[in-house]
Amino acid sequence: MTVAWIGDRGVPVAEAAKHAAGLLVSSLCPVFSLDTDVHGTRAAIALAQRTGGAYDQLGGAAVSRETAQYTDKGGMFIAPGEVRRRADVVVIAGELPAAHYDLIAELANTVPDLDGGTGKRQFFLIGADTPAPGNIKATRLACAGGLDATLAALRAQCAGRNTARGVDNFGSFAEALAGAKFPVFTFCGQSLGALGLEMVQGLIADINRKHRASALHLPASENGWGSVQASTWTSGFPLRTGLARGYAEFDPWRFDVARMIAEGEADLHLVVSADPGQVPAHEGLALVALARTDKPVAGAAVTIAIGTPGIDHDAVVYSSCIGTLAAIEARAPGELPSAAAVLRQIAEHLPHEEALPC
Repeated sequence: MTVAWIGDRGVPVAEAAKHAAGLLVSSLCPVFSLDTDVHGTRAAIALAQRTGGAYDQLGGAAVSRETAQYTDKGGMFIAPGEVRRRADVVVIAGELPAAHYDLIAELANTVPDLDGGTGKRQFFLIGADTPAPGNIKATRLACAGGLDATLAALRAQCAGRNTARGVDNFGSFAEALAGAKFPVFTFCGQSLGALGLEMVQGLIADINRKHRASALHLPASENGWGSVQASTWTSGFPLRTGLARGYAEFDPWRFDVARMIAEGEADLHLVVSADPGQVPAHEGLALVALARTDKPVAGAAVTIAIGTPGIDHDAVVYSSCIGTLAAIEARAPGELPSAAAVLRQIAEHLPHEEALPC
């Protein structure tokens, strides 16, 4: 079975890795887009350091907004285990990715055991068009103007201020908050913009003046949030970091890989994603694609097939169910190499060879 291609020509993996290394050496501004596990992220960062590249999450706008909560504004956050034990009111702000539906369903089917025995949890859903995750029963909070307008009006009404547009079912929400021992707000950057995320944290801060409340961050991408953490402990900074000057520089605007490509700043794009459908094609830009595929990626100068973390090979990934990194075993071990193994093989063909982390 062919697992590597230079253009449309099938070649051994070693030859494709050597060709990719040559493209990286000749590149003046390589950029890396990642959607991979922790080991893949570490290997990609090490390769970016060797080649002076910048790296970002693939389609990383939502992950970048979430990161800004920690780097710019700060907030109040809680672990999933504590939500299970304490939260008696759960407020879902905006749409959540389907990957989190099981956790929400678990919360709906259990009761907190550290709340003094008040019984079942109450659920509220912010947004007129927000789907209920896992078809849970939730009271909807909405007003005209969209999700951000609803959050703004909700915060204002909670503070006793007048609003031009009242929030539907606000009375039920206010009553639930008044009787709650530990309300928790869940959200992600997929449906909330920077302003919406800030308003959620502002509402939580307001509540904490008299009572207590916190937030459960459910990331737009679990791979992306794992990469944020791996990047932070590796380089000192989260994603959207550049290494062209020989040291790490964090700038969420400068090193937004999608922006760099759109504005012609990059001349090579290395993409790591198990899903070949996520690999973007760009005219006039060399593309190296590492994806789980049985054919060359359209427009790629080099394509190398890789396995899916947790399916084809063991992996370390971020798990929203526990709120930290988890080691997972391969469900159907195969022969396809991991992203980390391929990236290390590419690095072996670079000048001044150095060992890359696993």
